[in-house]
Formats: sequence, C-alpha cells, structure tokens
Amino acid sequence: MRFVLHISLPVEKFNQAVRDGTAGEKMRQILEESKPEAAYFCAKDGKRGGFLIVDLSDPSEIPRFAEPWFLLFDASVEFLPTMTPQDLQRAGLEQLGKQWR
Repeated sequence: MRFVLHISLPVEKFNQAVRDGTAGEKMRQILEESKPEAAYFCAKDGKRGGFLIVDLSDPSEIPRFAEPWFLLFDASVEFLPTMTPQDLQRAGLEQLGKQWR
C-alpha cells in the first residue's frame, strides 16, 4: 500500500548534524536504503522536514522506513495512507454515495 511519509526534523538535532557535517550523508544513507518513489523536502510548522512516497507491502515494514529518522535525527514520523487517481476510480464512490444518501 502506498503512503505519504511525513518527516518532521527537530531544529536543534538537525542543526547539530548540519554543523558537524553529517546531515547530508545521514539523509543520503536513509534515502538510499528506503528507496522512496519520490522525496520532497520543505519547512512545515517552522521545522525542516519532508514528504516521501513509499510503498509498503506489509505493516511490518513500517520500522524499516521510520527507525532511521527516529534514530539519526529524533524525527517525528507520520504515515498517511494515500491513493493514486486509478485507486480512487476503483474505490466505488458512486456506490457509496447511493448507499449513504
């Protein structure tokens, strides 16, 4: 199942990694290991962070995607289930609309 993985990086912990020169290498290592379909980085709510698109075949894969961010950056991680337009077409919205009038 496809998820948007939202990562929020604590300011001080990430500042420390930037200052000691390890931030880029740590992020490269995480991304190389997790192989997201896409990765976008931005500031949200005053913190650095990002949104990754990941595909999990089983819930047991959650730690593989979350733990590196927790362990290396003390990050907050949120998994948001998501659909492609094709998934939404198969969802049966018309039938649900009729059922729940």
